[in-house]
Amino acid sequence: MRAASRPAPAPPKRGGGPARQVRIIGGQWKRTPLPVLDAEGLRPTPDRVRETVFNWLNHLFDGAWSSVDCLDLFAGTGALGFEAASRGAASVTMIEENAAAVRQLEANAAKLKVGAGQLNIRRGDALAAAQALAARGQRFRLIFLDPPYHQDWLVKILPLCRRLLADGGLVYAEAEIPLDGEDAPDWLQGWSVARADKAGMVYYHLLHRNSAPEIEA
Repeated sequence: MRAASRPAPAPPKRGGGPARQVRIIGGQWKRTPLPVLDAEGLRPTPDRVRETVFNWLNHLFDGAWSSVDCLDLFAGTGALGFEAASRGAASVTMIEENAAAVRQLEANAAKLKVGAGQLNIRRGDALAAAQALAARGQRFRLIFLDPPYHQDWLVKILPLCRRLLADGGLVYAEAEIPLDGEDAPDWLQGWSVARADKAGMVYYHLLHRNSAPEIEA
């Protein structure tokens, strides 16, 4: 913890220029650093967590990324979506509400020279975007959910994910609480946890619908 004798930290920057980076872990852009907008509320999924999660996914998808359509409903820094694209995902749709963050996502996509058919970046509210995609009958084999904490986003968005998820698909969910074990929340009924771990104060999980075929451990 910070010693009492030290000066108070400066307030966080808001809406400034890129000051941080994420590094793509695997695939065609492996080790490529990407700038991250230094803005309130944007927190890249740590490298160690992404490495673990994508090892899980690579195993569960048997490395067949070319058949995986991804939806990132809280794209933020784009760390998860760009990682999936780097590994050859068929398509990645990123939804982000912050206009400056959207511009940074577009700049990073241009830096990587991502094909227009592989990546679709949209500015908008996650819930409204999910409702629109579900109404159009779109389905995704992998959905990323890394929402702001303490705002009940998973409670609101998971019911829509049942309609958006392709058969046998997976939802990646980060949360401030564990979603498995005896303390699993009641609103998680209808979902099962295929994988789960913790890094610091972050709990991260792979979920699948109970009605979908069971995924072998």
